[in-house]
Amino acid sequence: MKATTFTFLCLTALATSQAHASSSDAWAAFDKAVLASCTKASGLKDAKPVGNAAQFDDRVGYTAVLLQGQYPQKHMKGQQGTELCLYNKKSKTAYVTEWDSIRVPAKSK
Repeated sequence: MKATTFTFLCLTALATSQAHASSSDAWAAFDKAVLASCTKASGLKDAKPVGNAAQFDDRVGYTAVLLQGQYPQKHMKGQQGTELCLYNKKSKTAYVTEWDSIRVPAKSK
């Protein structure tokens, strides 16, 4: 009986440690999918995230990402632009809108 209990505890510990390891991998894969979807939906050239994504509660169902890049239209002459992307976790769809009214600090070189 003791051997069975010991074996069960060892297997439980192994499963728990693997669940934690895959959890960080799962978050990394989710972040990558969100960024790819938002970048694809963006109208900006060379769109890059500004800071980290905002993870809303699961009851809300969205992740928000602020993107910055250049407007691709000729008349914009490469002007810097900012967009807010909302990623729907359930449908795995990204929605973007211009958000140039927000002041994003310039990158220091």
